[in-house]
Amino acid sequence: MATTNSSEVDEYDHRSDAYTLSADVSESESAITLSDSLTNSPPRFRSIPDITLPLECHANVVEIRDATDPSEVELMKERFAKLLLGEDMSGGGKGVGTALAISNAITNLSATVFGELWKLEPLASQKKSMWHREMEWLLCVSDSIVELIPSFQELPGGGTYEVMVTRPRMDLYVNLPALKKLDGMLLSILDGFRDTEFQYVDRGGILDNDSEQNESHPRSPFSRRCSVRLEEKWWLPFPKVPPRGLSDNTRKRLQQFRECTIQIFKAAVAINTCVLSEMEIPDVYLESLPKSAKACLGETIYHYLTDDQFSPDCLLEYLEMSSEYTILEIANRIEASVHIWRHKYFKRQLSRAKSGRSWGGKVKGLVSDKKKNKFLHQRAETLLRNLKLQFPGLPQTALDIQKIQYNKDVGQSILESYSRVIESLAFNLMTRIDDLQYVDETTRQRAAAESSPMLGESDSASSLPTQKHISPSLFSIQHTSCSS
Repeated sequence: MATTNSSEVDEYDHRSDAYTLSADVSESESAITLSDSLTNSPPRFRSIPDITLPLECHANVVEIRDATDPSEVELMKERFAKLLLGEDMSGGGKGVGTALAISNAITNLSATVFGELWKLEPLASQKKSMWHREMEWLLCVSDSIVELIPSFQELPGGGTYEVMVTRPRMDLYVNLPALKKLDGMLLSILDGFRDTEFQYVDRGGILDNDSEQNESHPRSPFSRRCSVRLEEKWWLPFPKVPPRGLSDNTRKRLQQFRECTIQIFKAAVAINTCVLSEMEIPDVYLESLPKSAKACLGETIYHYLTDDQFSPDCLLEYLEMSSEYTILEIANRIEASVHIWRHKYFKRQLSRAKSGRSWGGKVKGLVSDKKKNKFLHQRAETLLRNLKLQFPGLPQTALDIQKIQYNKDVGQSILESYSRVIESLAFNLMTRIDDLQYVDETTRQRAAAESSPMLGESDSASSLPTQKHISPSLFSIQHTSCSS
């Protein structure tokens, strides 16, 4: 049984300078399937896939300043006071629970340090020190979440005896070191963007230059394509590459960084999905569900879901998913129907157990309804799994948000929030790399077109590069015995 022991603040001071990051993940096994946690009940822990950093991203040893500095001690006291008060600084007892307070603290710290990661550049030393120092303070809470395991010790005069010793709870014992390594690897990748061939400029200057060029040169399909691309992300700084594009070595390193970031993203998603699946479903969510799955899904989705020729991919292509809000709304409705049919399935199973053998034909009807509910429940889970694989950057569903809000397990809260911020950081990093690769590819195509005056406009239009999107297949993870 897991127990929680109280610790003194000076114990945290003593530990704050002992954290060393490593960019090597050597104790991982095969990749974990993101979808298995939706169909089965996974165990408490998962291993992460093998990830190899490029040679340029060596392990960074981060030295944290001595926490005996009076300013850091006062900052630490303030942070833990806010946690103990549940973010209610008035002391009126209206604060949130400890689990939610720690989750909010990790989320807010990530937003303060990383933001939306607008540029591919190393993290400032002050922000990096802040991240390591305050994360170490928040993660110290997990040191007191332990479980008792049997251990054999030898007597001085010979012989052995069995005693119970403490060890970190299994999910924390496996996942927390893995998340720390993923964290260090992402920072190492960011540190690899020093002395780069590209730079970031203000978006307005780029648009003005394009307009000047359009006045002296006819507007080609290439320029129209770039204008559309610029308008899509107008709030972000624009990556500017050399006139002939990036060098071959830089392009190779950039691709290596992207592949490594994809593996980190997959591992963080697997851990986060596993932790969320183990959290209890709040009664508030179950009470808010409609009684009928048809009313929840709508006529169209329900018709295709119950059709004999059901195909999840065809259904997703048919549905209107023009915005992130629409996709999230569809995911919420499908997830709600999953739990409606699951509740009906277990309710029918309980009714059958109580009915006995004297009910005759009525029992046969219950068995038929139970099989139907299980069948539809499995179809809805498959549809939800395919939807999440097709849109890997989808925000959390309503059920996930309520699980985090009403969760009481501090260990699960730490793992969920830590894996979520790593997942978000990895996704933003992949997006920035994709943007840079797109600009580099279009620049190289433009240089090739200018060096070939005989190339017609139709030929140049046909050879234009297409924007690189994150393929869903990149995030499909093989099935393992861990989720069975």
